[in-house]
Amino acid sequence: MSSHSFGGNFRLSIFGESHGVAIGGVIEGCPPGLAVDEQWIQKQMDRRRPANTFFASQRHETDIVEWLSGIENGISNGFPIAFIIRNSDQRTADYKALKNSFRPSHADFTYYMKYGLAPPAGTGMASARLMAPVVAGGGIARIFLQSKKINIVAYVDEIGGIKMKKNMSSVNELSIDESLVRCPDKSTSVKMEGLLRQLQKRGDTTGGTICCTISGCPAGIGDPIFEKLQARLAHAIMSIPSVKGFEYGSGFAGTAMTGSEHNDIFIKKDGVIATKTNHSGGIQGGISNGMDITFRVAFKPVSAIHTKQQTLDVNLKKTEIAIKGRHDICVVPRAVPIVEAMAALVVTDSFLRNNTTC
Repeated sequence: MSSHSFGGNFRLSIFGESHGVAIGGVIEGCPPGLAVDEQWIQKQMDRRRPANTFFASQRHETDIVEWLSGIENGISNGFPIAFIIRNSDQRTADYKALKNSFRPSHADFTYYMKYGLAPPAGTGMASARLMAPVVAGGGIARIFLQSKKINIVAYVDEIGGIKMKKNMSSVNELSIDESLVRCPDKSTSVKMEGLLRQLQKRGDTTGGTICCTISGCPAGIGDPIFEKLQARLAHAIMSIPSVKGFEYGSGFAGTAMTGSEHNDIFIKKDGVIATKTNHSGGIQGGISNGMDITFRVAFKPVSAIHTKQQTLDVNLKKTEIAIKGRHDICVVPRAVPIVEAMAALVVTDSFLRNNTTC
């Protein structure tokens, strides 16, 4: 499998570069007869789109998805679904002064060592711009899951050390997008926004975390050993640029608990087997157990800062750079639909693996 493709029964392949003519993707394995709400998918694209907040990159892209094949009259026909998203606001000149220099904590150096070429504008496929096709392809997957009563919701719970205290059970889904930073707790949201305004003045950046819940997933989805559901989720989520950590269920906090505290006791609820607690995060033995699947994602601070930094160039000479381009102060709020899309790709692929006839 090439590194620009993900999935088996439901596969997304993406193409393009940050400052090329267009980016896009091809979806294989989408069952025929699925009603595709293109307007709903476009709304997900708008949630990720740059230039819609003061702390996001001011690159002005419409991110309109052009569906080329696989959908007729709003219905999937079973053939590969191809689409493109045109780049309309490229500024390769922003990177001219950086062409032979390695930006700290970027992919410039590692791409140079692998491909032997000076990094392209925006580092080509290393750019978070390539997550736009993921949101589009993940949108198809989310619509499929919704037809199976499976829903995915993510929100920001921490930015720059400012963390909300509420848990997912008390979150109003509608309140997520009402927040500029996609944090559903109003008081915490205001504090986060204030921090980002301070960083904007200083020309600096920060990171944060996103919580995600997959509800309605039936028990029995996933496979043992090397295809465990949490492993596939981790693979997908860790493929998102700037992600530095993934935990599910109790995560690292579970290490401070005893077995008697951590064990999820089985109970009968509404005529089916459930668990009294959900420290397992909805997954046991790599297979879904019917409870909500919960995980948390950590994002590093954006590497592109306006402060002058020392680095090396391709000739190993010391140089000083100050990154001038358009970059996010904090990528976390825009990453919410990306996390949801990646989770949808994994669950859809795993669902179809368990249910070859839908």
